Amino acid sequence: MSISIVLGLLGGLALFLYGMQMMSSGLEAAAGNRMKGILEKLTSNPILGVIVGAGITAVIQSSSATTVMVVGFVNSGMLSLQQAVWIIMGANIGTTITGQLIALDVGAIAPLLAFAGVAVVTFSKKQTVQHYGQIVAGLGILFLGMEMMSSAMSPLRDSETFISLMTQFGNPVIGILVGAVFTAIIQSSSASVGILQTLAIGGLIDLPNAVFVLFGQNIGTCITAVLASIGTSRNAKRTTIIHLTFNIIGTIIFTIVCILTPLTTVVQNFTPDNPAAQIANMHTLFNVVTTLLLLPFGRKLAKLAVRILPEREGEEPDTQGLMYIKPLEAGAEYQMGNAAIAFNGIWNELRRMEKMTRENVEESFTAVMEGSSARFSKVEENEEYIDYLNKEISKYISRILVHETNRKDSSNFSSFFRICSNLERIGDHAMNICEYTQMMDEKKITFSREAKKEIENMRSISLSAIDHLNNLDALSEEALSEISGIEQQIDQMTEEYRQNQMERMRMETCEGEAGILYSEMLTDFERIGDHVLNIGQELATIRA
Repeated sequence: MSISIVLGLLGGLALFLYGMQMMSSGLEAAAGNRMKGILEKLTSNPILGVIVGAGITAVIQSSSATTVMVVGFVNSGMLSLQQAVWIIMGANIGTTITGQLIALDVGAIAPLLAFAGVAVVTFSKKQTVQHYGQIVAGLGILFLGMEMMSSAMSPLRDSETFISLMTQFGNPVIGILVGAVFTAIIQSSSASVGILQTLAIGGLIDLPNAVFVLFGQNIGTCITAVLASIGTSRNAKRTTIIHLTFNIIGTIIFTIVCILTPLTTVVQNFTPDNPAAQIANMHTLFNVVTTLLLLPFGRKLAKLAVRILPEREGEEPDTQGLMYIKPLEAGAEYQMGNAAIAFNGIWNELRRMEKMTRENVEESFTAVMEGSSARFSKVEENEEYIDYLNKEISKYISRILVHETNRKDSSNFSSFFRICSNLERIGDHAMNICEYTQMMDEKKITFSREAKKEIENMRSISLSAIDHLNNLDALSEEALSEISGIEQQIDQMTEEYRQNQMERMRMETCEGEAGILYSEMLTDFERIGDHVLNIGQELATIRA
């Protein structure tokens, strides 16, 4: 193989992959938010799930991207494992659209498509129009890449060595392994199928030798989802197991059928003069038939995934960690569905943070009433976890905001950022209150009966204020008004209790050091109310 052939292949492959990425990005930008909305509102209806999975994958032209998105949705709790089964089945059907487009053989007008798309992107000032121009340009560049690869490989038709190598793919084991490994490397079954079609168009491989490579490509495409599931929940990992199991079962079935029946010949005869269409049709047949065969067993696939990756006792980690979001790595590509995944994931993490914060407020006031520092270590441990969550969630939101262009989503994430900060501040004030118990132990400080009753009232209304946040759900104006009323009550109580304390000190029924601690506690109590109101105001602005 000469250097010119290698350079031509690499250049053509570069154009092909770039065109596909460009087309996918344009489609995502033009319809991404609508597709996210469809997935978010998905029901558990199997047929609807398959249709949605196929439709979205047909639009973004990547089953890997759809599966990665589904993994994220399952990890964040937006989709159940069962719902994921139907979408994955549909995704395998939707990914065949690229091969069918290539089989249409529109290479002759590829330069025109590329020129028209680039002209629209360059000269149009409307962002929406630019997205559609990007789709057209990507399609044109994709076909230019195919033409370039085909031209580069044309001399190989006379190479006995290369032809001999291609015939080796007729061995089921070799063909499946080559298809799986190559697709895993480039992480796109659509691209690898397109390259296989290019070989067929050039007369370098026929369907009987290509069919097993094609089946292996369906397995190799699962690698992207497998990588995306690293560091996610067990259900998210099970989603990738379902994807892999689906394609392995399909490969086993079709390999046996192709060996024992004339299926390959039938598909060839359907379009005898179009080898690219033969591969596209076999690809479509593989995924449609496998989906129809496995559709009745969707729930069993989910159960099988649970059996392969069962629950573990005490799965909740002892160490600090995020449960619902996977931190974005620096330089990682921002993919479709990230905003929707992040929205639900962050909300769930903030709910965890809110529960820890509420627990610390309750424990801290109780500790002061008991006059003992016995609860201090538990409160301190919670506070460290709250600080960790604040840091990691804030970092995650900052990364999301850099990429997010949707105004509503940006506003929601900004609100989440401020909610996170206010929860952390409530945790700080609860920690302050608990720290007073150490001084009380050390200096044998006690509060009067009246002061303890007031502390009990502080504890009660503080918890009531937090409970009115309704587990951090979006708040109505009426609910926000109730929280505002509680915050005003806290301000009034603070002023009243401060006057009461001054009177007790004047009457010498309260120790001086106890009075200082009590005054500090009132400040923390008042600030808890302020931060709860801040959170309520942010929740009232969030719109799903």
